[in-house]
Amino acid sequence: MEQNEKIFKVKPHLTTHSLHPENQETPIHFLEEPITPSAKMYRRNHFPYPAITNQSYSLSITGFVRTPITLHYNQITSLPSRTVTSLVECSGNKRAYFEPKVFGDQWKDGAVNQGQWKGVPLSYLLTIAGITDRANEIVFQGADAGTKEGRHVHFERSLPLEKALAPHVIVAFEYNQQLIPPKHGFPYRLIVPGWYGMASVKWLRNIHVIDDSFTGPFQSDDYVYYPHKDDNLDSFPVTSNHVNSLIQQPIDRQILKPGRHDIFGLAWTGEGMVTAVEISLDNGVTWKKAALSENPKRYQWVKWSHPTVFEKNKEYAIKVRAFDSNGQSQPDQAFWNRKGYGYNEVTQIKVKTE
Repeated sequence: MEQNEKIFKVKPHLTTHSLHPENQETPIHFLEEPITPSAKMYRRNHFPYPAITNQSYSLSITGFVRTPITLHYNQITSLPSRTVTSLVECSGNKRAYFEPKVFGDQWKDGAVNQGQWKGVPLSYLLTIAGITDRANEIVFQGADAGTKEGRHVHFERSLPLEKALAPHVIVAFEYNQQLIPPKHGFPYRLIVPGWYGMASVKWLRNIHVIDDSFTGPFQSDDYVYYPHKDDNLDSFPVTSNHVNSLIQQPIDRQILKPGRHDIFGLAWTGEGMVTAVEISLDNGVTWKKAALSENPKRYQWVKWSHPTVFEKNKEYAIKVRAFDSNGQSQPDQAFWNRKGYGYNEVTQIKVKTE
């Protein structure tokens, strides 16, 4: 890099969808790091940020447990911990691409990031409290709150017992070896690898064990797939991430110089691992294997690339599709749903050369 490029190097900034509450997406097309810096993490909120300090914040475990407990910040951070590298993707990621269009923040590709989360396994905390035989679901309440449909509510979500006890599910207190940033859940948040980001409740303040099924508004209204425009028939909950991919470079509708360019991007899935990425330069008529930068890992994205020689004065319709270990692949057409969740249609862009 030349000296003037070092001095004037441009740093990408978040793309803003709303300020009150704050919703911004990661400049994913311009990030090279395998771990997303905290300043570039996407921000998804339903309510204003809660005012919190670690000295005054505690976490309680209540409900169908033998010993209800309250743990303060220093107690949480002194318990046995583990570090989990995991992506966190908003279930509304790529909502802008649905046809017909749906209402909601029009996220493009940047409501996803990846980092190293350190925290206490949820299963360990539940062992301390001693869940009873009546336990069916675990409800997680965040400190963020506001008005929804005329009622004052907190952001709350539940997990089935089996998922809650999975070893990679943690109550995190660090991100990339630093305290979790205040806008991303400080002092601790739940991290649920393999599930969309709504499950990873931020500013966690209460864990409540119940013997039935949770029906809060962010469980039974939002974060539900509604396949029909005008009724709720055939609805089902949003849970694990769909297999997906994105093209980081080139950018859609970009004009390139003729010659060699590396097409590259990311691929990921939920409960499984990416097994292959394929690319087409002719709108899906023929497909070739893209190269993966490393062996895919569970709960993490993998970088893929494909060097291509672009001819002069030609248009290219580029498509990319990922496959995973559960036999899933990106469909030719996304599963349309009224609230715009889980978009994972074959990734496609168009470029031309001059």
